Amino acid sequence: MNTISKVTEMSKNEPFVAILSEKSEHQPLLTGLPQTGGMRSGMVNLLPGRDCGEHSTEDNEEMLIFLSGQGQAVIGDRKTLQIGKGKIIYIPPRTIHNIMNNSNEPLCYVYCVSPTDSNSFDRLRTMGEK
Repeated sequence: MNTISKVTEMSKNEPFVAILSEKSEHQPLLTGLPQTGGMRSGMVNLLPGRDCGEHSTEDNEEMLIFLSGQGQAVIGDRKTLQIGKGKIIYIPPRTIHNIMNNSNEPLCYVYCVSPTDSNSFDRLRTMGEK
């Protein structure tokens, strides 16, 4: 049985250990319901010159943990952040973003995506504006 099928066969609320693959471009780790309460996670290996593709977090919040390499996170159409080994990035709900590997080595990261109650996020955003 391969690592990916072991992970996806786990049922809700059962602890488990997954082995990270250094060879696959994308490895699902947590797949959401019924395995978790909604959190999804995976590992990505972006080759030099590649990107993950622009997409939105929708009603989810996302954290990326960079294990190796370096690159850029493009947030919306106006903000670029330098990312790489030893760094994390938090991406709030309803945020368009893309991760780009503009280096000569692979960029490896783990993403964790969790659903949010959009009403509570709106309240937090409003509190921050006061």
